[in-house]
Amino acid sequence: MRYMDLSNLIGRTQEQLQPEQPRLSKEEYAAMKQAEREDVWARVNAQAEAVFKDDASMKGFLNFMAGCTPQSTRNLLILYEQNPEITHPRTFDKWKEAGRSIRAGEKGYTFYADQEYTKEDGSIGSGFSITQAYDISQTRGPKVLPPQQRLPEEIIAAMVEQSSVPLAISDQLPQGVQAQYVPKQRTIFVRNGMDETATICAIAREQAHASFDAVGSGYYRQAYAAQSYCAAYVVAQKFGLDTSAFQFDKVCQSYASMSEDDKRGFISDVKRAAYAINRDVQRSFREMEQAIQPDGFSVEAPKPAKAPKAKAEKEAER
Repeated sequence: MRYMDLSNLIGRTQEQLQPEQPRLSKEEYAAMKQAEREDVWARVNAQAEAVFKDDASMKGFLNFMAGCTPQSTRNLLILYEQNPEITHPRTFDKWKEAGRSIRAGEKGYTFYADQEYTKEDGSIGSGFSITQAYDISQTRGPKVLPPQQRLPEEIIAAMVEQSSVPLAISDQLPQGVQAQYVPKQRTIFVRNGMDETATICAIAREQAHASFDAVGSGYYRQAYAAQSYCAAYVVAQKFGLDTSAFQFDKVCQSYASMSEDDKRGFISDVKRAAYAINRDVQRSFREMEQAIQPDGFSVEAPKPAKAPKAKAEKEAER
């Protein structure tokens, strides 16, 4: 009789098995989740501080904002802290709804997910939970097509067409001023004859200013100069333009002493303006693509057959 040694086939012995974790009481569970929220929020604030460290830190974060799908400010910060290469994060359930699955062995990223809940009075409230998200690079599914590259003149045309305020060419702008949003006239005046990149960046910066000039906002230009400058960078980066002329040392120095709340607010302003400009431009592109246009491959209608001639006509021809 041959005796089997199962130690090579079964990796764990009874002594090695971990005992079951005791179930937490409702109060203990609530305390654990509160500690988790506080820890993640501390990481968000620490990352907001790090963004304003210097030119390279600000550029790195703004590049991430440009390359990632739209997210809340807190998610941008916590995701960037974990992996600056993330481009399209979703929860497990959201990827499942989109027809994609998570690759085996992939580890999720800490993520704020919106959720609804029922209040004590029976009404529905909205909040968030801390969960796990996965980048699209961690999933498998249908091949994703890269975004279509647009010519600079197409971008400019889309920005002009979908602008929230009118644009006008001006020869009266002061020396060195490429474009200027004038609140009293609710108009952006643009210098003519600039190169394509300068034109796009100048229009984007002034459209950001216009977005901050909401009714009752108490807008004045200097209060939003840095945010608009950063938003223009995000827009230019998203469209693959040359952004080497942007420098953020002055921005970082000016806001270094701000509170954590103010720094997150600054980032939220930049995000909101940049997202709005890109959303309007993308809408214009979709409308152009949906316009009815001949494409060179239309099927021509067959020519109608000739009607047979009457017998009397045929005899008259003879």
